[in-house]
Amino acid sequence: MKDGIHPKYQVTTVTCGCGATFETRSVRPELKLDICSQCHPFYTGKLKFVDTAGRIDKFQKKFAAGTYASLQSKPAKKKAVKK
Repeated sequence: MKDGIHPKYQVTTVTCGCGATFETRSVRPELKLDICSQCHPFYTGKLKFVDTAGRIDKFQKKFAAGTYASLQSKPAKKKAVKK
């Protein structure tokens, strides 16, 4: 390897939004994460929806009736016949 062209590889403290911290190695001295293996639903088995805009309720209301009005084709218009 050439000298002076590689970043410094150092011990890094990783902090998650849930409060969990652990150490690893990286070129950055500190990393901040939104989600980690201790709070991710895949690893914890707890399913949690984060819905701030109400998109889940809107989706459930739209498709609860069983009629997919937005996906159904519109009736074809009859063409006017010129004489």
